[in-house]
Amino acid sequence: MDAYAVADADPVAAVLAWLTEHPKVQEVLGGPGRVSGAREAPWPHLRVGLGPGGNLGDLTWVTQPEVSLELYGDPAGWPGPAAMLRILKVCAVAATELPGSVPATGRPVISDVRPSGVLLESPLETGQPRWVLGLLVTLHPTPEPL
Repeated sequence: MDAYAVADADPVAAVLAWLTEHPKVQEVLGGPGRVSGAREAPWPHLRVGLGPGGNLGDLTWVTQPEVSLELYGDPAGWPGPAAMLRILKVCAVAATELPGSVPATGRPVISDVRPSGVLLESPLETGQPRWVLGLLVTLHPTPEPL
């Protein structure tokens, strides 16, 4: 086993790829092209990024970084808070389906996805709606073939 493989086990790329293709996520967001690593239209839009928390263990195999789901509404203020909360929860539930799936080539093995306890409404200073939810993602690098 390559001791440095843990550095390549990217939870953001794995969760982003999963949610980009997830049919329920596309449905609740209003179509494809609404999940990425950036804050961008079309709205509503889900940004997947690295969160501030988590546990990197001893950096040898299993880690549990935090992935942040940031849901942005239209700068004009829609959808409203109840709809934004519902959309974000659907996206989080979809992310919890990732463990047990066959990892794509070069992607880490994900054994657990659960909320970190962070769920908040955090609009931008412009008034654009934003909701944030943290997910703890337990993963390890893909084992090398024997």
